Amino acid sequence: MGSLKIPALLMVILWASFISSTHELQSYHRQVLLQLRKHLENPVLLDVWETYNGDLCDYPSSPHMSIACEGDSITELRIIGDKPVKVSEFNGFAVPNQTLSHHFSIDSFVVTLTRLKTLRVLNLVSLGIWGPLPDKIHRLASLEVMDLSWNFMFGSIPFNMSRLVKLHALTLDGNFFNDTVPDWFGSSFKNLTILSLKNNRLKGKFPSSLSKVAALTDVMFSHNMLSGKLPDLSALLNLHLLDLRENCFDSELPPLPKGLATILLSNNTFSGEIPKQLGELHQLQHLDLSNNFLSGTPPDELFSLPNISYLNLASNLLRGSLSDRISCGDTLGFVDISSNRLVGKLPSCLDPTSEKRIVRSGGNCLSVSAQNQHPESYCVQEKHTNRKKVAVLVGVVGGIAIVVVLLALGFLLIFRQKQHHTQGTLDHHTQATFPKIVQDAPQTGISSELLANARIISQAAKLGSQGSPAYRVFSIEELQDATKYFDQSALLGDGSMGKIYKGRLENGTSVAIRLLALHKRHLIRNLKVRLDFLSKFSHPNLVSLLGHCIDGGGQDDLTVNRVFLVYEFVPNGSFRAHLSETSPGKVLKWSDRLAVLIGVAKAVHFLHTGVIPASFSNRLKTHNILLDEHQIAKLSDYGMSIFMEESDKVEGKGDVSNSWYMTKKEDDVYNFGFILLESLVGPIISGKGEAFLLNEMASFGSQDGRRRIVDPVVLTTSSQESLSVVISITNKCISPESSTRPSFEDVLWNLQYAAQIQATADSEQKSDTTSKS
Repeated sequence: MGSLKIPALLMVILWASFISSTHELQSYHRQVLLQLRKHLENPVLLDVWETYNGDLCDYPSSPHMSIACEGDSITELRIIGDKPVKVSEFNGFAVPNQTLSHHFSIDSFVVTLTRLKTLRVLNLVSLGIWGPLPDKIHRLASLEVMDLSWNFMFGSIPFNMSRLVKLHALTLDGNFFNDTVPDWFGSSFKNLTILSLKNNRLKGKFPSSLSKVAALTDVMFSHNMLSGKLPDLSALLNLHLLDLRENCFDSELPPLPKGLATILLSNNTFSGEIPKQLGELHQLQHLDLSNNFLSGTPPDELFSLPNISYLNLASNLLRGSLSDRISCGDTLGFVDISSNRLVGKLPSCLDPTSEKRIVRSGGNCLSVSAQNQHPESYCVQEKHTNRKKVAVLVGVVGGIAIVVVLLALGFLLIFRQKQHHTQGTLDHHTQATFPKIVQDAPQTGISSELLANARIISQAAKLGSQGSPAYRVFSIEELQDATKYFDQSALLGDGSMGKIYKGRLENGTSVAIRLLALHKRHLIRNLKVRLDFLSKFSHPNLVSLLGHCIDGGGQDDLTVNRVFLVYEFVPNGSFRAHLSETSPGKVLKWSDRLAVLIGVAKAVHFLHTGVIPASFSNRLKTHNILLDEHQIAKLSDYGMSIFMEESDKVEGKGDVSNSWYMTKKEDDVYNFGFILLESLVGPIISGKGEAFLLNEMASFGSQDGRRRIVDPVVLTTSSQESLSVVISITNKCISPESSTRPSFEDVLWNLQYAAQIQATADSEQKSDTTSKS
């Protein structure tokens, strides 16, 4: 009996040791979870991690939080927060009520997270996490599914993520990543089935290596700034969903996989004819190619694909006539071929009056009475003109793209050389393309370092100043010759930003020269950095800055308080002048005013989101909006805050206050609201100011009130629905509560919607007039 007691005792000791070890591991993981909760600033939905007495692996899952374990290891962690991204612009700082506070450190958070080494599924969505995603994320080597959507992560997708070779699904939607899409995806993620990077600020080309990831089923890159050629993806036999909407791709459509069920390529600049190969995609259910530059006649086979249910070819350059032999598939429920150059009759299966499917065909030259059509001469006359326009556009865009790339490479090389000599101790792990903001000198809150590292992140630049001469430095003698020694006869105006002269360069180019009187003296070295930053602004709706001349410019360590800025000359006067009843021949009708407003809104949206650091306080006034010979709106006086005292807003040791950024952005929205008001009621509004807002804004709500205060030209050339949309967004822009004002993205959307409504109304009116005559 005694001999049996020893093994039994040993078994008890071993079992007790095992139980103790298990509880220690469970305690360790619980401590990691509590640290993560602390990093996330103790959200209520994670209170259970502290209050629950049982094993958290056994805690019931909810839609917002779940933990799954195998043995004593956590394998799945899902947290869905309540901090959705509600801002369209983000500058790399904490945003109250949107992001976690400025105390949050994404680096510390990820270090803690990587202690859960057995994680296979990680979902951290809408938690307000902000900062550049650290390289250390690769330590979660067991990850198969990662979803970090709808947070505020920016910069580049770290290279070391390529070591997460077990990943099956990667989703980073709704962040602010603003570098290129890595081309190592294809070589590293052989098991990847889902890749979703929607709603970021990603730029550059589509990664060609993805065409080798045979397992891919879903690729979603919509709402970014990707450009260039789309590669041949036909080898991706498992691909079912391709979503590249709202980018800047400008190639012809490549061969696509035959297994695709959904293709979303709208709002790009794809050109060429629709490939006949698309008519062979028998699994295709949903095809959207709208808002591109596609030409030719659509293949008959598209309409008869066996599974097609949605077909949108609207707003392209399609022409010719559709064959009367087209037969529509049984599942086809929606077809939109509107706003093209199609002629002739519609095939019987596309009868707009049929109840079997919805068919939109307006804006063509078709023989259809039920929808608005242009006369056939409109489409025939436009044929050669449009081809020329497209050819010129493609040539110009291609040329500009090459120049921009070369300039960017040169700038990057210079920057890296400077960085190598001056910042040898810079942390290797930093991934952000948002530069750290440090105080340069007492005279400004936007540092020289920040501006030196500044970059353009918007693809709008590629459609900017088409054919403009390269930015250069002018000599004072050149400017004196151009203005006849700044003769009074060359003076165009004199305001708070200094005098503006009209000049004529030696090559015959007309220019506008601003003598910018600085409020404080600047080191020439710092001034050059600011001018270099300003020179990078390129957008079709900005007055192009052609160069500068520093008055008395000599050694970089000297100070000056005057600089000449040389701009393109915009000949057709200000927007304000075209709203005035004193110039009746020039007064713009409502649709033209909307076109101007949309152009300016695009320019300001670019200034807020297309450059880093963003440019706010852009002196938005109707007399600072100029019209060129084609009546294209161009904003002047933008970006001046980097020279002025109003940029002296610094808190702490060099951190530009986020509240300053938000205030300035809201100032632009508020000031744009007054531009909208002047567009509605005429320039007299500028003399009434706040009193008008208090006493007259309510009048917009009634028809009698509108007739009393709205410009008669607007009343007689606008539809009530279009007018109501603009009045509504105007009210929001000039709201006394700054937090309720819309973003420029919202403003732009509303203006484009109002213009679309107005175009439809104008087309209907023209059609009625034609039919009566």
